[in-house]
Order: sequence, then structure tokens, then C-alpha cells
Amino acid sequence: MRLRFTKMHGLGNDFVMIDAVSQRIRLSAEKIRKIADRRFGIGCDQLLIVEIPSRPDADFKYRIFNCDGSEVENCGNGIRCFAKFVRERKLTGKNIIRVETKAGVLIPEIDEDGDVIVDMGKPELAPAQIPFQADQQQPRYTLELQHGNIEVGAVSMGNPHAVLQVESCESAPVEDWGPQIEAHPKFPKKVNAGFMEVLSPHEINLRVFERGVGETLACGTGACAAVVSGREQGLLDEEVKVNLPGGSLNIKWPGRDHPVIMTGPAITAFHGQIKI
Repeated sequence: MRLRFTKMHGLGNDFVMIDAVSQRIRLSAEKIRKIADRRFGIGCDQLLIVEIPSRPDADFKYRIFNCDGSEVENCGNGIRCFAKFVRERKLTGKNIIRVETKAGVLIPEIDEDGDVIVDMGKPELAPAQIPFQADQQQPRYTLELQHGNIEVGAVSMGNPHAVLQVESCESAPVEDWGPQIEAHPKFPKKVNAGFMEVLSPHEINLRVFERGVGETLACGTGACAAVVSGREQGLLDEEVKVNLPGGSLNIKWPGRDHPVIMTGPAITAFHGQIKI
């Protein structure tokens, strides 16, 4: 089977995009791992599949698979690439698209400059819904790691995030603490670990260790979660520039009962075919 694909990225967080609307595909976790392999396959952080929606209020459905073959609920950089992909492949002529995901319906919009604005939905802060094991909702929670205790904010943007404030992103122990936070038993579905350096109420630096992937150059849902957590702790204002290793995103969150709005780029690298 020959499979047409497009390689895209959002601030260096890279994806293999596959159109399952105009071509029939069947991919096992093993095949996804092979495609994602950077030495023997195409190479990517995640593989995204565009499908026909199962609900009448959506234009498309998309599924997200990490490079280890596991399926996840949401991906902020991925949804921006998704919006550009379906337009470039002429699967739709719309600028505003309703996309069915495991985290619900997301609504990306392509602006005049080519950036993509995404209504990421309302964040979930209730521990049981993240999911996170805690007796009550708080701005910060204590986690026990091998070196000692840390405090994190816990947020779901359709996928779970733990946000740790650090003095410096550059010197943050992401490689050491990231895997420990990801697999911490208080997060029964594992968690994405964000390391946030607050520069001002309007700007932060952020590094994210993603579950099932490792550290990536950018994480859209991680940027949203960091701003939500920072706002809940009284550290950040409504609109924040989030600087990630691969570039910057603009995140806006007025507060509880409001959706998080993310704006950022989506870039096509190349098109190709691979024999499966």
C-alpha cells in the first residue's frame, strides 16, 4: 500500500498528516511507530489522521497518535496544521472549520496573515476531570519526585498537563524531572509536564515534556495550560506571549467559563508517498 502524506510543523513540533478522506488507510500502532521513526521512517512527534466526521455539527474528524503509537485526545500545534492541511489539500474551502476530536469539537480559523486562530475550548480544573488524584481543586498541588517535593498546577485542555514554575527554563531539569512527572501515579492517564518561567504578566518561557513523546520544540495545549495555571495563581494577565524553543504563540484566556484562544503559525514542509 502506498500512502500519500504531508509533513508539517507548528514551531518545530512536527507532524505527518494523512488524508483518510480520499484514500483508504489502516494503520496499526507498530506501523505508526515505523512512520514516526526519524532514522528509518518519515519522522515526527505525532501522526495526524483526517477522517470523515461521525457527528453532524463537524466538518472533519481528526485523530492524534504519538510517535510511540499511543492515541491522545488533543494537540494544539496539530489542530493548526490540520486547518492548513485540509485547505491546501482542497478538502474544504472554509476559513472557519469545525473539527471533531476525542476532546470535543475545536474551531480553528485561518486569518489573513496565514496564522491559525483556534478556540481550544474551556480548560478543565476539577481534579477528577483532568484526571488527577486530589481531594479538592487548588491552584497548586504537591508531587513527590525522587529528589524531593515540587508544586504543580494541574489543567486539562482535553489532555492532562502539570505546570511547574521554574526560575529559568534554560537550566530547568526537564530531562530528569519530565519523565517522573509524566508517569506520576497521581495522574492515572499520565501527563504532559510543562516548565514555566514567568518573565512578566504578559510573557513566559516554556518547555514541555510530552507524554509518549519526550521534550518537543513546542506544545500548543501546553502553552494554553501554562497560561491557565499562571492565571489561576495570579501570575499572568489575560493575554500572554508564550515563548517555546521552536517559536512563540499568543494565548488569551479571560478566565473561568471562557474558552482559551490560541494563535500561531502552521507550516508545510513537504509532500510525499511512503510504501507501507
